[in-house]
Amino acid sequence: MEILSTLRTRTEQAEVYTIESEATTVSFEANEIKSATVEETQGVALRAMVGGRLGFTAASGRVVESELVENLLASAQFGDEIALSFPSALPAPRVDAYDPDLAQVPLARMMEIGREIIAALREADPDAQVNVDIEKSVGRAALRNTQGAEVQDQRTGFSIGISVERVRGDDVLMVYDSVHEISCTESYREATARLGAQIESAKRSAKLASGRMPVLFSPTGAMVLGLPVMLATNGQNVQRGVSPLSDKVGEQVFDPTLTLWDDPMLPGRPQSSSYDDEGVPCRRKALIAQGVSQGFLYDLKTAALMGCESTGNGSRSLFSPPSPSPTNLILEPGDTPLAEILAGIERGLLVEHVLGLGQGNAMSGAFSNSVGLAYVIERGEVVGRVKDVSIAGNIYQDLRAVAAISREAFWIHGHLRMPYILLPELNVVCKE
Repeated sequence: MEILSTLRTRTEQAEVYTIESEATTVSFEANEIKSATVEETQGVALRAMVGGRLGFTAASGRVVESELVENLLASAQFGDEIALSFPSALPAPRVDAYDPDLAQVPLARMMEIGREIIAALREADPDAQVNVDIEKSVGRAALRNTQGAEVQDQRTGFSIGISVERVRGDDVLMVYDSVHEISCTESYREATARLGAQIESAKRSAKLASGRMPVLFSPTGAMVLGLPVMLATNGQNVQRGVSPLSDKVGEQVFDPTLTLWDDPMLPGRPQSSSYDDEGVPCRRKALIAQGVSQGFLYDLKTAALMGCESTGNGSRSLFSPPSPSPTNLILEPGDTPLAEILAGIERGLLVEHVLGLGQGNAMSGAFSNSVGLAYVIERGEVVGRVKDVSIAGNIYQDLRAVAAISREAFWIHGHLRMPYILLPELNVVCKE
């Protein structure tokens, strides 16, 4: 890259990051096709150390290199003063996150999948209003820096988001699910079947009195427990001094059944990669091991501020500089089948998803959320949907005692693999 040669003479260190991608999207709204679009993205982002300060600039489309360089130098005048070093050329294991056949999947097939999903869910409930967004994407990224690193990455993504709304008088039911793969597979049928089962269970209503009781979180519902952990293990929050786990490395903070991995080495996952977006080799790492805090996720900048090394978790978009981000977060499943967990609950609540995720003081571990979809469990059976329910607690207290973790687990939002989690007792408030 000629631009990198120019930067060698005008900066102390520099990197050039280029991306190009094409995304095809098909959208259905209220059971009908809404749109089909193709979007192409191409651009260049530069970072450099100039006078001990970090500069950044980016541009899309065709760029004038001389202007981009001048913008970078101007940015560095006001950039963070930091002892940051870009990585040299380092080896990393190959991780496959690219399907060369995905680009050939026709638009007609995407529309066929959307119609199949809608038909299946309307069979579960003829009044269902179904929205489906299907996207296939093919992207390439390249990074070179003045330290000798040269990384090229190509990846594909096939995602399907499904939401269902059913309105009967003042009763509104909303359910959703999604699938994220690198190939056009039939895994959307599993998500569709889960939604169909939720709709079927919601046809029966049930009552529940307020109080402390066992609460079983589905993988989607368990996000209310997982979000504070994700925030606490992000190195940026550690560096800012706001993570409750900042000074807890090596300490028992959760139940010994809980082990959480960040694993970018999984083949066939959209977030997997050999290198992060800064050219640092990726590696599998435990964030929580048998309830003990193990460490945090860092990019180059945050690691430099903390006086440690990057964990290979620098993530960026074209116009945003890198920041720490998880790749594939995996909460290890347990040994107990879901049916056995349910059988052991005399009376409790099954939470499918909550409303207002992330609202309130999630950083502290506290949560207080209305429940979007939940069912009453009686004598080991799911007996019906309960409305106007909220739950409250704090993960740094409630996750110290976990009653069970299911053998079953599935992916949430493409990069979180969660099992069912049973807490023995939690505050549940029901509208009388």
